[in-house]
Amino acid sequence: MSAAAPTPSLRRLPQVASLREQVHGALVAALVTGELEPGELVSVPTLAARFDVSATPVREAVLDLERRGFLEAVRNKGFRVTRVSDETLRHVAAVRLVIEPVWMERLAGSFPVGRLPELRALADEIVECARAGDLIAYLQADQAFHLRLTALLGNPVAGEIVSDLRDRARLLGLSAMVAGGTLVGSAQEHHELLDLLAAGDGPGARALMERHIGHSLGTWAGRPED
Repeated sequence: MSAAAPTPSLRRLPQVASLREQVHGALVAALVTGELEPGELVSVPTLAARFDVSATPVREAVLDLERRGFLEAVRNKGFRVTRVSDETLRHVAAVRLVIEPVWMERLAGSFPVGRLPELRALADEIVECARAGDLIAYLQADQAFHLRLTALLGNPVAGEIVSDLRDRARLLGLSAMVAGGTLVGSAQEHHELLDLLAAGDGPGARALMERHIGHSLGTWAGRPED
């Protein structure tokens, strides 16, 4: 990847109070989608230049990602994007399948319909990002959607778990889905989930969430689904 041409995720960021979080989120999104490819070398100065920010928030984000295993230090060169094995991806998906569908089934029994317009707007944003092929914005909107749904359970630990597990995924097949025109269909599943939640259909919400997570081992991950 050329350092001279800013990519959709490594765009210039506005100077706001949560700059570190924005840098961190953009880097995670670039790693998850494969925009920063496994084995690729990055450095704090190069990333700071791409983001048009000082080195401090980038360094903090990079060191955090190193601690979490997304990056590994390479002496005198910077950091290398780590590779994630198929086995690890299966383990992440297995944990998600145990908890997220059950939580959505539970939420269907107490879903606050007054929040539906807000969540519909987020689902619309996900679909529009899919149509535009903006994978980073797609992933960030998707993350916001699912974290907002999880927050409705009233358990902050649940949100932390979902956020961490989603960060650990590597959805390297998203670009191929954009090219093949199938990402929009997957994006529409967010509206389907809201329909089921609003209708109080717990088993339906659980089944859809299982299918949704299953994509992370299939087309989203760049592999054929079973």
